[in-house]
Amino acid sequence: MSDRILGAACVAVATAMAWAASGYTAPYSYEPLGPSAFPLLLAVCMGLGGLWLLWRPTQGREAYAQVPWRGTLLCLGAVLVYAALFQALGFILATTLMSFPVGMAFGGNWKQSLATGLGLGIGLHFLFDKLLDVTMPGGVLSPLL
Repeated sequence: MSDRILGAACVAVATAMAWAASGYTAPYSYEPLGPSAFPLLLAVCMGLGGLWLLWRPTQGREAYAQVPWRGTLLCLGAVLVYAALFQALGFILATTLMSFPVGMAFGGNWKQSLATGLGLGIGLHFLFDKLLDVTMPGGVLSPLL
Protein backbone atom coordinates (compact mmCIF):
# COMPACT_ATOMS: atom_id res chain seq x y z
CA MET A 1 0.00 0.00 0.00
CA SER A 2 2.85 2.43 0.75
CA ASP A 3 4.09 1.95 -2.83
CA ARG A 4 0.77 3.17 -4.14
CA ILE A 5 0.85 6.21 -1.85
CA LEU A 6 4.39 7.01 -3.02
CA GLY A 7 3.27 6.58 -6.64
CA ALA A 8 0.36 8.97 -6.16
CA ALA A 9 2.66 11.49 -4.48
CA CYS A 10 5.15 11.21 -7.36
CA VAL A 11 2.42 11.83 -9.93
CA ALA A 12 1.16 14.85 -7.96
CA VAL A 13 4.63 16.36 -7.55
CA ALA A 14 5.48 15.65 -11.20
CA THR A 15 2.30 17.41 -12.29
CA ALA A 16 3.17 20.43 -10.14
CA MET A 17 6.74 20.42 -11.49
CA ALA A 18 5.54 20.32 -15.09
CA TRP A 19 3.05 23.11 -14.47
CA ALA A 20 5.69 25.30 -12.80
CA ALA A 21 8.35 24.56 -15.42
CA SER A 22 6.05 25.28 -18.35
CA GLY A 23 6.23 28.97 -17.49
CA TYR A 24 10.03 29.14 -17.39
CA THR A 25 11.29 31.60 -19.96
CA ALA A 26 14.66 33.20 -20.53
CA PRO A 27 15.00 36.94 -21.09
CA TYR A 28 16.99 36.12 -24.22
CA SER A 29 17.27 32.91 -26.18
CA TYR A 30 20.53 31.17 -25.36
CA GLU A 31 19.44 27.58 -25.87
CA PRO A 32 17.12 26.11 -28.49
CA LEU A 33 14.95 24.36 -25.90
CA GLY A 34 14.96 27.02 -23.20
CA PRO A 35 15.19 26.64 -19.44
CA SER A 36 12.10 24.44 -19.10
CA ALA A 37 13.52 21.39 -20.92
CA PHE A 38 15.34 19.75 -18.01
CA PRO A 39 12.59 20.23 -15.38
CA LEU A 40 9.96 19.00 -17.84
CA LEU A 41 12.00 15.89 -18.65
CA LEU A 42 12.42 15.20 -14.93
CA ALA A 43 8.69 15.68 -14.38
CA VAL A 44 7.85 13.23 -17.17
CA CYS A 45 10.25 10.60 -15.77
CA MET A 46 8.94 11.10 -12.24
CA GLY A 47 5.34 10.93 -13.40
CA LEU A 48 5.93 7.72 -15.37
CA GLY A 49 7.68 6.17 -12.37
CA GLY A 50 4.77 7.18 -10.15
CA LEU A 51 2.25 5.70 -12.56
CA TRP A 52 4.25 2.46 -12.63
CA LEU A 53 4.15 2.33 -8.82
CA LEU A 54 0.40 2.92 -8.89
CA TRP A 55 -0.49 0.26 -11.44
CA ARG A 56 2.16 -2.43 -11.26
CA PRO A 57 0.90 -5.91 -10.46
CA THR A 58 0.55 -6.80 -6.79
CA GLN A 59 1.72 -10.38 -7.23
CA GLY A 60 5.45 -10.93 -6.93
CA ARG A 61 6.11 -7.73 -5.01
CA GLU A 62 8.44 -9.55 -2.66
CA ALA A 63 10.96 -9.73 -5.50
CA TYR A 64 11.32 -5.94 -5.58
CA ALA A 65 13.99 -4.55 -3.29
CA GLN A 66 12.60 -2.53 -0.43
CA VAL A 67 14.72 0.49 0.44
CA PRO A 68 14.98 0.78 4.24
CA TRP A 69 14.95 4.14 6.00
CA ARG A 70 18.73 4.12 6.12
CA GLY A 71 18.84 3.84 2.34
CA THR A 72 16.26 6.60 1.98
CA LEU A 73 18.34 8.92 4.14
CA LEU A 74 21.43 7.98 2.13
CA CYS A 75 19.63 8.90 -1.09
CA LEU A 76 18.43 12.19 0.38
CA GLY A 77 21.96 13.03 1.52
CA ALA A 78 23.36 12.14 -1.90
CA VAL A 79 20.91 14.47 -3.63
CA LEU A 80 21.74 17.33 -1.23
CA VAL A 81 25.48 16.85 -1.81
CA TYR A 82 24.73 16.71 -5.56
CA ALA A 83 23.02 20.09 -5.41
CA ALA A 84 25.89 21.59 -3.41
CA LEU A 85 28.67 20.27 -5.68
CA PHE A 86 26.92 20.49 -9.06
CA GLN A 87 28.57 23.73 -10.22
CA ALA A 88 32.02 23.09 -8.73
CA LEU A 89 32.47 19.49 -9.89
CA GLY A 90 30.40 19.71 -13.04
CA PHE A 91 27.56 17.56 -14.28
CA ILE A 92 29.48 14.35 -15.04
CA LEU A 93 31.36 14.04 -11.75
CA ALA A 94 28.48 15.27 -9.58
CA THR A 95 26.06 12.82 -11.23
CA THR A 96 28.53 9.96 -10.84
CA LEU A 97 29.06 10.76 -7.15
CA MET A 98 25.31 11.07 -6.53
CA SER A 99 24.42 7.87 -8.38
CA PHE A 100 26.98 5.75 -6.53
CA PRO A 101 25.36 5.82 -3.04
CA VAL A 102 21.88 5.65 -4.57
CA GLY A 103 22.87 2.49 -6.45
CA MET A 104 24.32 1.03 -3.25
CA ALA A 105 21.10 1.88 -1.36
CA PHE A 106 19.10 -0.06 -3.94
CA GLY A 107 21.23 -3.17 -3.54
CA GLY A 108 23.91 -2.77 -6.19
CA ASN A 109 27.51 -3.66 -5.47
CA TRP A 110 30.17 -0.97 -5.69
CA LYS A 111 31.26 -1.91 -9.23
CA GLN A 112 27.71 -1.83 -10.59
CA SER A 113 26.93 1.42 -8.79
CA LEU A 114 30.10 3.13 -9.99
CA ALA A 115 29.67 1.93 -13.59
CA THR A 116 26.03 3.00 -13.65
CA GLY A 117 26.83 6.39 -12.15
CA LEU A 118 29.60 7.02 -14.65
CA GLY A 119 27.38 5.85 -17.51
CA LEU A 120 24.58 8.16 -16.37
CA GLY A 121 26.93 11.11 -16.02
CA ILE A 122 28.53 10.71 -19.43
CA GLY A 123 25.36 9.62 -21.22
CA LEU A 124 23.15 12.41 -19.87
CA HIS A 125 25.88 14.98 -20.47
CA PHE A 126 26.09 13.88 -24.08
CA LEU A 127 22.29 13.94 -24.40
CA PHE A 128 21.78 17.40 -22.94
CA ASP A 129 24.99 19.22 -23.85
CA LYS A 130 25.65 17.80 -27.30
CA LEU A 131 22.32 16.60 -28.72
CA LEU A 132 19.82 18.98 -27.09
CA ASP A 133 22.28 21.90 -26.84
CA VAL A 134 21.43 22.54 -23.18
CA THR A 135 24.51 23.93 -21.46
CA MET A 136 25.68 21.77 -18.56
CA PRO A 137 28.45 22.81 -16.17
CA GLY A 138 31.78 21.14 -16.94
CA GLY A 139 33.36 21.84 -13.58
CA VAL A 140 36.83 20.38 -13.15
CA LEU A 141 36.45 18.44 -16.41
CA SER A 142 35.84 21.61 -18.50
CA PRO A 143 39.23 21.45 -20.24
CA LEU A 144 38.42 17.92 -21.47
CA LEU A 145 34.91 18.63 -22.72
